[in-house]
Amino acid sequence: MSNSLTELQLAATIWLIDDDDDLLHALQQGLELDGFTVESNLNASQVLNRLSSDAYGVVISDILMPDMNGMELLQKVTDIDAALPTILMTGHGDVPLAVEAIRKGAYDFLEKPFSMQQLSQVLKRALEKRRLVLENRSLRETLDDHDPISQRLVGRSEGIVYLREQINALSNTNVDCLIIGETGSGKEVVARAIHDFSNRKHQPFVAINCAAVPIDLIESELFGHESGAFTGATKKRIGKLEYAQGGSVFLDEIDSMPMDLQAKILRAIEQRTIEPLGSNKTIALDITIIAATKEDLETLSNEHRFRLDLYYRLNVITFKIPPLRDRREDIALLFFHLARIARSKYRREIPALSPALVEQLTHYSWPGNVRELRNYADRFVLGMWNGFVQDTAVPSHVGDLASRLNSFEKAVIEQELVRHGGSLKLTYTALGLSRKGLYDKIKRLKILIKDLAEEEFDG
Repeated sequence: MSNSLTELQLAATIWLIDDDDDLLHALQQGLELDGFTVESNLNASQVLNRLSSDAYGVVISDILMPDMNGMELLQKVTDIDAALPTILMTGHGDVPLAVEAIRKGAYDFLEKPFSMQQLSQVLKRALEKRRLVLENRSLRETLDDHDPISQRLVGRSEGIVYLREQINALSNTNVDCLIIGETGSGKEVVARAIHDFSNRKHQPFVAINCAAVPIDLIESELFGHESGAFTGATKKRIGKLEYAQGGSVFLDEIDSMPMDLQAKILRAIEQRTIEPLGSNKTIALDITIIAATKEDLETLSNEHRFRLDLYYRLNVITFKIPPLRDRREDIALLFFHLARIARSKYRREIPALSPALVEQLTHYSWPGNVRELRNYADRFVLGMWNGFVQDTAVPSHVGDLASRLNSFEKAVIEQELVRHGGSLKLTYTALGLSRKGLYDKIKRLKILIKDLAEEEFDG
């Protein structure tokens, strides 16, 4: 039994109800030896008083009880929380009733007599499901925070909390600023938040990617031009800076801006005026400049690839976005937030986030940052992704063909077992095998099944 599983079991409560004192004592003793925390000294009404929508545990009850039978108990547990697992124990003649209970929301039923190992395995799966439900609710509650900026810039890490505090503190200053962050880290999201939580929020937000506009057009794009200002300028054009009057201009990848244009931008920032190409008319500007870069502008300045005076002019207020790998505590929360956006976009329900998937998300390095995470969230909601494929490939020079095929086959089966939470039925169904076919392969390939109930292989 792993340490994490032991902690999971100890943190939960198993409420055990049966009118057979001998059986009750035996089950409690067996479960406690297996690492569970058990309460068996309560009747059904007392157990119900202990339950709530945030209770972490499982209810186990016999179906035929003198005061409140298992079906009545199941209904009352469901009224408290339909996702709270209830396992019913039945005698042979009660099986049809137990099947009906499953239809009404019971997690599982066990026909007496059953082994402690069988009960333990069912409990472990029920607790894992319950933990997942509670974690997902916690994510939803966090994302439903009424603080609007927390819904926009999702996270609980120190860097993201400080970023939100900076934006709130500068909401009425209209100061020019610089955003620094790696590719895909969400620089435009931060820029929009700066604008939307400022006193300019009802005015235009104009974004321009300095690296995406051709060099011969970027000056016209920013400052505008008069008709006939250059070949092809058949009519007057209002530039982005003028169009944004009263609002904010976001200059993404400003490090890509040509040096001569940097001088003109610096003059526009300092004087708050521009002259369109081909015009002698000066236009006053009332805008906030928000620049963004993935590069170290000071280093570029020292290498004479960026104007030092422009860097100092923009660097009065700096917002630094930490990469995902430096705020791993935010990854699951952010993934769920992006999955909710994908749900609205694709009109699909969000699949359950398994603990194994959350662990993969948390430990992956995310070189593409939030943009990469968003792509996986979209695929997840579309049912096209459920975790990273583990790199189990055997180097081409190792072993003969038979051994390489066996290694590949073993890796595929182990991956499917993990993906289906150890369920043999789901695994052999997904692989297109018979029950016996999967069992034979598990034996032949020596796949470890220590966490699976041996009863699943009987027969």
